[in-house]
Amino acid sequence: MSINTEKDLEGLRKVGKIVARCLQYMQSKIEPGITTGELDRIGGDYLAKYDARSAPQLTYNFPGYTCISVNEEAAHGIPGAKIIKAGDIVNIDVSAELGGYFADTGGSIVVPPQSRVKTQVCVVAKKALENALLEARAGAKINRIGYAIESEAVKNGFTVIQNLGSHGVGRALHEEPGFIPGYFDKRDGRILRENQVITIEPFISSGARQVFESGDGWTLMTKSGIFTAQYEHTLVITKGKPLIMTLPA
Repeated sequence: MSINTEKDLEGLRKVGKIVARCLQYMQSKIEPGITTGELDRIGGDYLAKYDARSAPQLTYNFPGYTCISVNEEAAHGIPGAKIIKAGDIVNIDVSAELGGYFADTGGSIVVPPQSRVKTQVCVVAKKALENALLEARAGAKINRIGYAIESEAVKNGFTVIQNLGSHGVGRALHEEPGFIPGYFDKRDGRILRENQVITIEPFISSGARQVFESGDGWTLMTKSGIFTAQYEHTLVITKGKPLIMTLPA
């Protein structure tokens, strides 16, 4: 969508703050022994408290309020009986609808004790997001986002998951612009427009370039021993710095 009114901006900011705080709250509850299903219920209860509806449930009938992916699971992990253990890398993706507006956020953490590889892949993914935000300007090519993400990954000896990417958002969970690669695609001539609403969500991996479906119809995975981190913001494009909607404060 494009922001047309102050009402649009306030609606996006309101739901963005809810999903950001939900993510933060869920991450604070992660400890060895909790199941992904229990963690998801915490998120679902948080969203309900603010009258927000789970976007993946609403849009795709996803079997959970949030997506929780552990270790080799890169995205769209189904919450359930899986027990989170010490040393796991856990990604939570929270998206919700409120008043007709959608926002999407995500983040990865490592449950102590932290291994060097898992910790570093998180650090690089977070930095890749920061770098990509610097490229998100009205009039800039969309492929500058992928260039920033891929450059940070390669510089640190990591890879980008190429069949996962960013997307438009706002009045629906997924809108135009469609798939925004996390790598540099020189053929992509699309231009970012002022007031456009998109996500940026780099998927940085310790060795994979593709994910595959696990067989449950949802969860996307890498090979054993390969880990992925993701961080995500919903933002509004301006002529200067983007307006980040998914900040908890």
